[in-house]
Amino acid sequence: MNFRLMAAALAASVVLPLGAANATDLEVTHWWTSGGEAAAVAELAKAFDATGNKWVDGAIAGSGGTARPIMISRITGGDPMGATQFNHGRQAEELVQAGLMRDLTDVATAEHWKDIIRPSSLLDSCTIDGKIYCAPVNIHSWQWLWLSNAAFKKAGVEVPKNWDEFVAAAPALEKAGIVPLAVGGQPWQAAGAFDVLMVAIAGKDTFLKVFKDKDAEAAAGPEIAKVFKAADDARKMSKGSNVQDWNQATNLVITGKAGGQIMGDWAQGEFQLAGQKAGTDYTCLPGLGVNEIISTGGDAFYFPLLKDADKSKAQDVLAKTLLDPKTQVAFNLKKGSLPVRGDVDLAAANDCMKKGLDILAKGNVIQGTDQLLSADSQKQKEDLFSEFFANPSMTPEAAQKRFAEIIGSAD
Repeated sequence: MNFRLMAAALAASVVLPLGAANATDLEVTHWWTSGGEAAAVAELAKAFDATGNKWVDGAIAGSGGTARPIMISRITGGDPMGATQFNHGRQAEELVQAGLMRDLTDVATAEHWKDIIRPSSLLDSCTIDGKIYCAPVNIHSWQWLWLSNAAFKKAGVEVPKNWDEFVAAAPALEKAGIVPLAVGGQPWQAAGAFDVLMVAIAGKDTFLKVFKDKDAEAAAGPEIAKVFKAADDARKMSKGSNVQDWNQATNLVITGKAGGQIMGDWAQGEFQLAGQKAGTDYTCLPGLGVNEIISTGGDAFYFPLLKDADKSKAQDVLAKTLLDPKTQVAFNLKKGSLPVRGDVDLAAANDCMKKGLDILAKGNVIQGTDQLLSADSQKQKEDLFSEFFANPSMTPEAAQKRFAEIIGSAD
């Protein structure tokens, strides 16, 4: 895919906004299609529409793995949207380098993003060669175990306080006809669960050695062998999930058909939509109750270069609106994520969000793998863990060998 040639052709026809623009429609693409996600994205649309412009929703079903290639194809093919969601990190790196994305540095400077966005690594992930190319909207952390209180009551065991207790409770759950661990069939779910297990069991230093330093020797070592043993337990516990999408797996927990799920804090939006209360109907264990560290990944919006001056001006308005304090609170309370602004009031946060805010305040954070690995390396990892969870004949030792090879060649 020759991004640079396409960029040159498009750049020749780009008209920069010169003055005040009329309100206009702006298509925004994203992959937020579950019930909780739709409720959250409606808050962004409402805030943008209040500026006199019009949010034209371009939701793409099937999660990021399905949506991103479509988004990239449109941008490189000369049919860009007004704005598009990507995760914090390197997913839009080639598009930026090809000159296909708007430089938001002037907006970021005028709005003092460097002073209000916390942690600073979020804005760093938007910065290439000193210029800012995206607007972060939330902090999503992967490191959570969500548990159905009703499922454990039915099984006659106490709600676990950590991963080891959860594994020990699995036979009782199975005896009660309950799937211990819900894992959907999308490859990113299995890969994400492994990353969470790594932080909890091997710790932050080993996690960074593997994913930040690309240390293949550490990836092949005894600490990661323990993680693969835990992943093998997770694989056995998830047998019988028989769902594809992450929110379908979350629904198994909500309905008490599964004991728990390793999933990011976006799962909170589904519990909230179902009318369930944190601490009463479900329990959340950050860091699997073992190691309370959260990743500071999440979502950001990028703005492709457009020919229309009014739409370009509307892009600036949307970028400002996404970081507005009221928008940040309304969106993140429904999304289950944490705000990127460090100066907003989240008194309405539930127990699980408050746990996340406390961990964030203590600085017990890591960058997510989307920020540390290229999209290609992430895809290789997802393929491996998709196969590992689907194929019981693949041994943990064989999977670890392949994992070390992926890390050794990662960029």
